[in-house]
Amino acid sequence: MPRPSSHKSAKSTKRPNRAAPPQTQSPADSPSASPTPSVQIDALTGDPDFMTSLARGLAVIQAFSQKKRQLTISQVSNKTGFSRAAVRRCLYTLAKLGFAGSDDNRHFFLQPRVLALGHSYISSMPLATAAHPILERFSRMMHESCSIATLDGLDIVYVARANVTRIMAIDLGVGSRLPAFCTSMGRVLLANLPPDELEACLARIQFTRHTERTIVTADKLRPVLRMVLRNGYAIVDQELELGLRSMAVPILSPSGQVVAAVNVGAHAQRVSNQEMLNNFLPQLRAAAQELCMLLR
Repeated sequence: MPRPSSHKSAKSTKRPNRAAPPQTQSPADSPSASPTPSVQIDALTGDPDFMTSLARGLAVIQAFSQKKRQLTISQVSNKTGFSRAAVRRCLYTLAKLGFAGSDDNRHFFLQPRVLALGHSYISSMPLATAAHPILERFSRMMHESCSIATLDGLDIVYVARANVTRIMAIDLGVGSRLPAFCTSMGRVLLANLPPDELEACLARIQFTRHTERTIVTADKLRPVLRMVLRNGYAIVDQELELGLRSMAVPILSPSGQVVAAVNVGAHAQRVSNQEMLNNFLPQLRAAAQELCMLLR
């Protein structure tokens, strides 16, 4: 009798060990960090006007990323929560329409035609179509890169950018996404949300420590956002990437709503926070005022 009991205890100790690795994952990497597209879509299936097949196709497109440019059907299934059969049909349809492709019928990738989907949005925005000359001019004046972004969920999406020097490890361009909570433009946009919307966002953020300076709790972020709202600008000092310091101000619509943000980024060793306030803030606000005129 003692032997069987010890044998069972040995088995019971192995099971937690096999389950231990997921517990050590960061919230952002954990599969259960946020609902999969399948869960979100299932919640809307009772709506008679909701097109489930279209939603699945868009979710499959969004499963691809800069880090995962080629995915198998199984990998897309894991990321989306859809069955392999559903993923296969989505990829087959996307390939037939020229939005996806595969060299071996196993690994799939997005085709350049996908850019047309984003271009339709970008080209419909007055800021995106007319802002570039303004960004280029102010970028040359400050001798630093400038960008414009809007808020999309918990991320910022770049809609225009004037690159002077590449100061980030990430190669940013129109359509690039970054977390809002640790970026200057993101904090400007979050700070100007209605209080209930802001709290809803804070509850959903999966805080990731990008550097030792990154703010990684909602309790610490709230007072920072209040200060951003009060001052009318945000400075993020090496929270997203070491060596990167950035400042952003809001872009207002004619009705006074914050619709986007414009920022300037610089090497932290070259430009101090005080220099940003003295030299960049007046020019950044002037750029925001000109960009605001485009929306009239």
